[in-house]
Formats: sequence, structure tokens, C-alpha cells
Amino acid sequence: MIKVGDRLPATTLQEFIEVEGNGCSLGPNAFEVQRACAGKRIAVFGLPGAYTPTCSAKHLPGFVEKAAQLRAAGVDEIWCVSVNDAFVMGAWGRDNATAGKVRMMADGSADFARATGLTLDLTSKGMGLRSNRYSMLVDDGVVRTLNVEGPGQFAVSDADTLLRQASDTPRDAGR
Repeated sequence: MIKVGDRLPATTLQEFIEVEGNGCSLGPNAFEVQRACAGKRIAVFGLPGAYTPTCSAKHLPGFVEKAAQLRAAGVDEIWCVSVNDAFVMGAWGRDNATAGKVRMMADGSADFARATGLTLDLTSKGMGLRSNRYSMLVDDGVVRTLNVEGPGQFAVSDADTLLRQASDTPRDAGR
């Protein structure tokens, strides 16, 4: 499993783009994780699935609500990563008013989840391989804090915890 001090893996995530611009076309666009993180401080949170109960009621809304405070604490971007396709992540983002607050990053084939070791096997529940629930603070592609939930838990990966960590962790610490 990825740990504090490790670099994020060289994988690709997809994001559904609603408005064309900055070299992005409408629809799903691929982003190389390492390139997208370069020179930025990013709050990343992963969750098992779009439209699932805890993810929709608590996890995503917390980060949308705390987006301005996270930015004030030095976070450049907030990424929600889930093993869903970019169309589902885009629709879930629209339904939760994430535009300009949280980037809805699709890990459709679970490549990022596997590469980080943050997988959750929900095959017995008909959902297949998913992302575990977690949050992390990343500086220039390097993990500075990591909060991984136990099975069925939602206690350490919330927006408030990551906000405290972002406020307490100097930017680019340890580089």
C-alpha cells in the first residue's frame, strides 16, 4: 500500500469536462496523475462508488462544503477518485454542485486503486473491485498525509480531518 513519502503512481485518471477550455475537449478527458500533480498541493479522497450511501451523504458533501477552507489552507485542488466511469463521475458532480470545488476523477478500470494498493473487493456485494475509502494530502506528487478507513468505517478520511492536516503540514514539507 502507498505510504507517506511515496510518489503517486504513473497512472491516468479521467474527468468529464462540461465546458471546453485549456486544451480540454467536452466529455471524458484523460489526465496523467504525475503531470496533473506537478507543482501543486492536492487533497485527494477516494471512495467506493458514486451515488452510494456514505459517499453521497457524507464523504463528497464534506469536501464540497470545506473546499474554500482547504484552499485557504494551501490546497490548490481537491480530487474525488472513484472506480466509476467519467460519465457517472460527471453526473454525480453535477448533482452535488462540485464545479469549481472538487474535480471528479474517474478510475474506471481501478488502475489507480490497484497501483496505490488502496483497493476494496466488493465482489460479494455485486460491485467488483473498488477503491477503499481514504484521504491524502499530496505535495508535488508526494504523499504527505494518508488516512485509510477500516472496512465499513467513515472516521478518518473526512474533510475536517484533511483540513486539519493541511493546516498543520507545511507546504512541500520534506522535499
